[in-house]
Amino acid sequence: MPRAEARTYRHIDVQPVTGSLGAEIRGVNAAAGLDDAIIAEIRQAFLDHLVIFFRGQKLTPHEQLAFARRFGEPMEYPQLKGLPECPLITPVLKLAHEKVNFGGVWHSDTTYLTEPPMASMLYAVEIPPYGGDTIFANQYLAYETLSEGLRATLDGLVGVNTSTKADASKTREERLKEAGAEMKVLTSEHPAVRTHPETGRKALYVNHGHTARFEGWTEEESRPLLEYLFQHQVRPELCCRFQWQPGSIAFWDNRCAQHNAVNDYQGFRRLMHRVTLAGDQPR
Repeated sequence: MPRAEARTYRHIDVQPVTGSLGAEIRGVNAAAGLDDAIIAEIRQAFLDHLVIFFRGQKLTPHEQLAFARRFGEPMEYPQLKGLPECPLITPVLKLAHEKVNFGGVWHSDTTYLTEPPMASMLYAVEIPPYGGDTIFANQYLAYETLSEGLRATLDGLVGVNTSTKADASKTREERLKEAGAEMKVLTSEHPAVRTHPETGRKALYVNHGHTARFEGWTEEESRPLLEYLFQHQVRPELCCRFQWQPGSIAFWDNRCAQHNAVNDYQGFRRLMHRVTLAGDQPR
């Protein structure tokens, strides 16, 4: 498939950041009332590049929510409460004394739901002086770079996803404890390979954070194949890495991209605001 940067955009400046995925969008003020033509081009860039970035934004929670609404329907995060003044904005906070960060494992957001989110939008409020990058991986390419035989095998498999897989659940423990809440046990089954409802492309749809086994297989039987896929789908040539600045936005497509929040800023506070956009049942 030809690289998406060949596309001509009339209203925005789209600068790809790697050969696999990711693009920076310039010339956009997310707090402004953008017209439909600009929003349409931003959405096309989102589909073309899987994750798009904006720099130098100044957004209140309500302004961020209004911007996100132009692309989909915001939904509540199932494990944590949102801001009191704006419940659909989830604060993603790591305090200076905390050792484990939120989302510090490769995953696609909340695949343990029957209808996982279409997208997530993260806005940087407070960042550490260094570290705290987020890495993204292209799951179209993860699927397409597998052998023909393995692709045929995976096309018939269903992954069992859970909210309590240890590596992912421990990244939420501090926030749940602080909120006086307990971990919700949520499980859902999705195709190991899903077809994107807008682009029609196939993407690998298992992830280290939530996929525990294949339907009809034991965890022990599933482990060797899942471990191979977990390593394959985040190979360096499939990834891009985003260095946050205050006022940065990352907006990614959970249907075809995974992400990992790098935990390398111990001793510093980091606060992000997240909006999650509702999706459909993977097919």
